[in-house]
Amino acid sequence: MWKKILVPLDGSDPAELALPYAEELATAFKSELILLYVGEASEEQYLHMHRLYLQKIAVQTKKAVERVSPVVISGKPSEAIVKYTEKNDIRLIVMASHGHSSIIPWAKGGIASKVIEGVGVPLLLIKETKRRKTKEKHLISRILLPLDGSEAGEAAITRVKELKSRLEAEVILLEVVSEGRHLHTVGGLDYILYPETELETFKAEARTYLEKVYKRLYRGKGELSVEIKTGEVAKEILNFAKQKSVSLIAISSHGHSGMTKWVFGSTAQKIISDSPIPVLVVRAPAGVA
Repeated sequence: MWKKILVPLDGSDPAELALPYAEELATAFKSELILLYVGEASEEQYLHMHRLYLQKIAVQTKKAVERVSPVVISGKPSEAIVKYTEKNDIRLIVMASHGHSSIIPWAKGGIASKVIEGVGVPLLLIKETKRRKTKEKHLISRILLPLDGSEAGEAAITRVKELKSRLEAEVILLEVVSEGRHLHTVGGLDYILYPETELETFKAEARTYLEKVYKRLYRGKGELSVEIKTGEVAKEILNFAKQKSVSLIAISSHGHSGMTKWVFGSTAQKIISDSPIPVLVVRAPAGVA
């Protein structure tokens, strides 16, 4: 599935937080791991130092991964990462959203955001401020897959199915049902709660939908369960992830909006922005609602 995995690095410890995750996935999927350093024009004199840095990381990484390729290129980081991804058949990007080089700093989350917007391949975003300590067999051991009942919201299902099997990971399917909806009134924009009977109907529909997805995922290794919650969607997803000690949230970057659906675009953005837990962002195909 992921023949080539790209890890952008900038010489900093925060950026290197992506490496253990990339190593785990490259080992599980027998992928080539490409370590990429992008030096801007003003760093031309330091390119040799960057190559030595990547070679050092490559030697360390080869203890776990069979194929590792260090690559140094010039350009503006976000643009260069996107262009390299498109031209070299990269299937997954694993990167930290915070990084800092002693020469050229990464904007706080800015580069990661631009890469998410610019590429069509899945991106695993690591946002932790310190390395995780885990007693699990894998770093990715419990995956939360939020869904909204739409086809576009299902973009991450295939990726999660592979992760479940290869890593023997537990997967939790979650749908959050909004308790009400915004309604334009004479006084402005009001939030109107659904009647209890209507809310129960929405919850029943959500469970029926998740049980259908369950049947697509239950085969193979790894545990699988279904959860229904009510409330503010992004907030409930993040709270649930924390309560269940989730190690990865997998989301579609687009989705369908409607009375019982939630807008994956804005919800995904909030999760990407606020989650301290790694987030796998999978873009829905163009034209899928």
